[in-house]
Amino acid sequence: MRAVIYARYSSDNQSDASIEDQVRLCKARIEQEGWRPGEVYSDRAISGATTLRPGYQKMLEDARAGRFEVLVAEALDRLSRDQEDIAGLYKQLTFASVTLVTLSEGEINELHVGLKGTMNALFLKDLADKTRRGLEGRVRQGKSGGGLCFGYDVVHKVDAAGEPVRGERRVNKVEAQIVRRIFKEFAQGHSPKTIAHALNKEAIPGPAGKTWGPSTIYGNWRRGTGVINNELYIGRLIWNRQHFVKDPDTGKRQARLNQQAKWIIEEVPHLRIIDDDLWNLVKERQQGSRSRVMTEHEGIRSERARRPRYLLSGLLKCGTCSGGFSKISQTHYGCSTARNKGTCDNLLTVRRDDLEAKVLDGLRQHLMHPDMVKTFIEEFHREVNRQAGEHDMDRNRIERDIEKTERDIQRVIEAIKAGVPGAAVKDEMATLETRRIDLLSQKEHTPAPMPRLHPNLAEVYRKKVAHLAEALNEENTRADAAQAIQGLIEEVRLVPENGTLKIELFGQLAALISLTNKKTHSNETRAQVTLVAGVGFEPTTFRL
Repeated sequence: MRAVIYARYSSDNQSDASIEDQVRLCKARIEQEGWRPGEVYSDRAISGATTLRPGYQKMLEDARAGRFEVLVAEALDRLSRDQEDIAGLYKQLTFASVTLVTLSEGEINELHVGLKGTMNALFLKDLADKTRRGLEGRVRQGKSGGGLCFGYDVVHKVDAAGEPVRGERRVNKVEAQIVRRIFKEFAQGHSPKTIAHALNKEAIPGPAGKTWGPSTIYGNWRRGTGVINNELYIGRLIWNRQHFVKDPDTGKRQARLNQQAKWIIEEVPHLRIIDDDLWNLVKERQQGSRSRVMTEHEGIRSERARRPRYLLSGLLKCGTCSGGFSKISQTHYGCSTARNKGTCDNLLTVRRDDLEAKVLDGLRQHLMHPDMVKTFIEEFHREVNRQAGEHDMDRNRIERDIEKTERDIQRVIEAIKAGVPGAAVKDEMATLETRRIDLLSQKEHTPAPMPRLHPNLAEVYRKKVAHLAEALNEENTRADAAQAIQGLIEEVRLVPENGTLKIELFGQLAALISLTNKKTHSNETRAQVTLVAGVGFEPTTFRL
């Protein structure tokens, strides 16, 4: 039996030695069991609260492909601390006929999944509560609850027992001058964009050494983000303004504003940078220009509101600075970096409708090229044949085992005919018959052999590509067509050249399969077929 190892540690404060220790212990268990050692999957400094880990995902992919029969880990919480994720992992491994073994719990079954999953979930909640209690205690002492904002330095010192004192901050005099300048210029009527351009032109580093942008200065007044909204600059430390929840679909954290009654506010006059008069001037101007976009609940801006999403949203990149191309007016796209930070000189713009039409036309012509159709069909059939081959191997193995078991049963019958007492071979006969029934059941539940070739794939592909534009204009197909194109294109690069913008498309062949008839193949095929670099559109180029 092939046995692989999964190891993980969750914090930057830990080291690779943690991985090495886990692997060493798991290898000893594999050797003790007499299993054949396989690959080691690992994730370093990644929390077990998410499954979006490269090593974890590669392990699942190999499990589905039948590349091992046993998965060994130090403990169940190395694989995940999320109750739902543990249950999902167990289901996937069971379906793939993979046995899960941990050094702490032994061979994992449904009981372990239920009890251990619950314990891990409670552990995470308890850890979060303890962390919050500790941070709240630190904030109530006038110390930082975490993070370092522009204008301050961390104070490194130890207490009488030699333990580090955390949360101490002091004013950085050089950065404090920049903070005062931003407040003064904003109060005088300068826009955040103008201030950001000037700071970048003077090569003044922003927070974390990055360049300045309008959002860095203006931020979100409700959340207290941005330089001109940070009340620490007037000597007021605010903590617990917001909390985070994990989106179960994406695994990403989303901020949620807490009720003001739950905020922890402490006065820290030694950290004041801005006087009250200047602060009030900024707030007055900000109040006058503040956006009035509200939800149906008065005074609460919809944090879930989204700007209109267009066909190429999120795909456009500047060919000069690699920054994003975004809407700069109702009808035009332009380089965001050039306009917001002034660090890019690409000031060319493009109409949204012209860009979408040219990208669609170029994409359609490119995909209809005979070489592209041929490459797509070859790659599609190669992947389907690979998966069909693995499927057939499993079915053939079951059939061979059935034949061998029936031969063994016949051998026992012949032995009884030859005079061997039935009582002597009764147990062996019962075992063989049980084995035969189990194998027949497996064969019955194994799907029939997969088709090796799609008989009309080329025609289906051509029709789908030919009708891309039409599908975008049909109400009932627009969403699916837009999603297919979004998946097809990885990046649209807009490169200034002789006063015009040259369009470069980059993409993967994998997404082309979503343009074919989805009933003809599995999701796994659609996700795994990729275009060999240099073939197809890597990139295709045309001009506006």
